[in-house]
Amino acid sequence: MPKSLTNHHQTQLQQADPGDAEQEAVDRIVSGNRGGQDDVGTGCAGKAMRVDKDLVFDAADAGHRLDQALAARLPEFSRGRIQTWIEAGMVLVDGQPSRARTRMRGGEQVNVRATLEPLGCSEPEAVDFGLVFEDEHLLVIDKPAGLVVHPAAGNWHGTLLNGLLHREPALDRLPRCGIVHRLDKDTSGLLVVARTPLAHQSLTEQLRARTVKREYIALVAGELTTGGRIEAPIGRHPTRRTAMAVVPGGRPSMTDYRILARYPNLSLLAVQLLTGRTHQIRVHMAHLRHPLIGDSVYAGQPRSMRGLSDRAARALRQFPRQALHAVRLGLIHPAQGTAMSWEVPMAPDFGQLMEILEHEKQRTGNRCT
Repeated sequence: MPKSLTNHHQTQLQQADPGDAEQEAVDRIVSGNRGGQDDVGTGCAGKAMRVDKDLVFDAADAGHRLDQALAARLPEFSRGRIQTWIEAGMVLVDGQPSRARTRMRGGEQVNVRATLEPLGCSEPEAVDFGLVFEDEHLLVIDKPAGLVVHPAAGNWHGTLLNGLLHREPALDRLPRCGIVHRLDKDTSGLLVVARTPLAHQSLTEQLRARTVKREYIALVAGELTTGGRIEAPIGRHPTRRTAMAVVPGGRPSMTDYRILARYPNLSLLAVQLLTGRTHQIRVHMAHLRHPLIGDSVYAGQPRSMRGLSDRAARALRQFPRQALHAVRLGLIHPAQGTAMSWEVPMAPDFGQLMEILEHEKQRTGNRCT
């Protein structure tokens, strides 16, 4: 396994006085005027919040239903909630109420003026997760595979959000308890959480500006010959409701990848997100016909087990999740304005799989690079 994947790095930082900037952020949240900041959901304390959005649809939205196009633009809200807003007249298209099924042409101005009633307060629960860094403004989490980030249908308990509330009840003052981005349930690795309104605003703006650096390690089927960039639009799969796909008219999506190592019929990649679409890495690698190992949604299995021992073949077939780990995270500290970065080793199950593959490389005379 490449040595860089086993080192644990953490940048230390002195705590800073939040000063006037944090108070201004508090004032914007309390007043409902958030200066264009994305609203990523309710606070956990059960208070209704305003959602004020002004959007202009473009050619990528043409042909899509209003509710579909709006859900793609506002992935932090469920499509059902958006439909409720449309039916209640809280969504105007070119200044007029519309219907959820109305097809968009592109160029419409869409205004959302909704009240986000809490779905119910999430309960604090003891949940295990790794803590890589904390200061007055930030928590950096090492999320284990199998841990859902947000409560949702079928997963109302035992989520990261429940665990954060158990660890720090004061997070209930922030939208989604400070969670500003997410990882899929079966993806492990680094995730940042805001602890203050100032941090929440800053991190949201950095994510929107695409200045947060997120690097992943992925094991994919097939032996790639070179790295590259994937530019392919992503949207809902046309027939599979819970899957995404590369589709005409999807959201612009970019992924960079480079080869770290090759094994028989497998490649280990470092992958960097330049945009943040749902399932982006999984969809883009499947689009290249090199899906992630273990990805049941996007059919990630080796094309052939030739050259592998029974032990290695069995480990690959039985790997219970997509082989994807958020290994590095970089951002600008909200209060200090300094660059920070963190790196964590692979999750134990992924690390064990790689040890088996490294043993295979030695057994076969190191024929793969």
